[in-house]
Amino acid sequence: MQDYEMFMAFVTNVLFVTVLGWYLITNLQWYDYRLSRVVLKHHKPHWHILYFFIPFIAYYTTGKFFIIFFFFAILPAMFLWYKRLDKKLILTWRVKRFLILLLSLTLFQNMLCTAKEACVVYGVFMPLFVAYIGSWAIERFLFEAFKKEARKKLQSMPKLQIIAITGSYGKTSTKNFVYEILSKKYRVYATPRSVNTLGGIVKDINDSLPEDTEIYICEAGAREQGDIYDITTFLEPQVVVVGKVGLAHIEYFKSLQNIIATKLEIMKSPRLECAFIHTSVTDEPHDKVTFFGDEIQNVSATLEGTEFDIVLNDKTLHLHADVLGAFQTINIAAAVHIAKTFDMSDEEIIEAVRSIKPVEHRLQMIKAGGKLILDDGYNGNIDGMLEAVRLCSLHEGRKVIVTPGLVESSDGLNLKFIEAINEIFEIAIVTGSLNAELFNKNLKVKNKIMLHDKSKIQDLLAHQTRAGDIILFANDAPNFI
Repeated sequence: MQDYEMFMAFVTNVLFVTVLGWYLITNLQWYDYRLSRVVLKHHKPHWHILYFFIPFIAYYTTGKFFIIFFFFAILPAMFLWYKRLDKKLILTWRVKRFLILLLSLTLFQNMLCTAKEACVVYGVFMPLFVAYIGSWAIERFLFEAFKKEARKKLQSMPKLQIIAITGSYGKTSTKNFVYEILSKKYRVYATPRSVNTLGGIVKDINDSLPEDTEIYICEAGAREQGDIYDITTFLEPQVVVVGKVGLAHIEYFKSLQNIIATKLEIMKSPRLECAFIHTSVTDEPHDKVTFFGDEIQNVSATLEGTEFDIVLNDKTLHLHADVLGAFQTINIAAAVHIAKTFDMSDEEIIEAVRSIKPVEHRLQMIKAGGKLILDDGYNGNIDGMLEAVRLCSLHEGRKVIVTPGLVESSDGLNLKFIEAINEIFEIAIVTGSLNAELFNKNLKVKNKIMLHDKSKIQDLLAHQTRAGDIILFANDAPNFI
């Protein structure tokens, strides 16, 4: 009987530490593996209380009854929590190394505990603590090795031109537009999707950058001061772009001035040859800077596409692109300036812009079942979302919006967004809980639906919409936000 109880205690302890480790590494992956963000910047800190601290305290206070509490309370609760996540843990090698280290430490610790009961006191805390510190040290060592390898690869390509693009809004769109235009004349490679951290760029260089590339285009993102500087001093780009800047990620940066200062860290590239900076950022003159934005004229943005004029060196180019949104003119203008830097002719630029494809999940138009869908799920800034609302107003049929509101922004900007929704839409479906209270109080549309479980959205839209409707998916946010 005593052996059975010891065995069950052993199994329970191993499972419990594994469950807590799974919770920890899942949250770390969401927040770029930075424990400070998990602790101080988490969007749902009550999860830590429910799924970490209460189980942790119960382990030390319930004694022999912990086995019952674990199997009938903690384990079911954690299972349901994880099942409902729409952004589950991705089993990267980093995650696997952490879990293997944690499991090994736990098994070793508990084998000692069978011989010395006193070490049960450290049976949960020590494996988690040592696994986190050990994993951090391993990843730091590996990252420096991968970074050295990536730098060596870049140095082996001395003729490679590197373009780095940052800004609060439109980084990915600008990157894609630059890629599409320059690829008409050069061998160009761009970082995939929204890869914009130093770690992601290092991995991309090592794994995917072709050695015959002539121009490498990188997107540079930031959540704190110094992030852009780290990317810039590693890549040393010759050409940089700072797009439009606004109150994105304000909870991290605290002020617009801090955001601007961080974005301008891209100017510290030791090989900088030219920079294109949007007029919303600064007007401070610099011999290597060309300001852009004011040269855009006569914009016509409809559900059929976008047309505008751009004045370059006292010459006007008339451009048409099959992309939606007046704000895209800023991103296209940046790409045009870069194309001129790389000696593309006006005719080449006009034709290249005409062939630009819409960026996935950024005002991407989809037609299905007689309904018009505007997928703007990856757009999270107020200017872009208001433009999406304006485009929907051009549609003659009924208008439906699905949105969590603005994320990592202010109540003031969300209220501005709500006012626009009230003027245009008949049906508003608000997803998630982040802005639910604000939207529920201020939305005045005919049919307002508060939907906390996004897994039900497909069935809901099937019942609430019909042929002839336009449906706007404005922004998206995983349910940990």
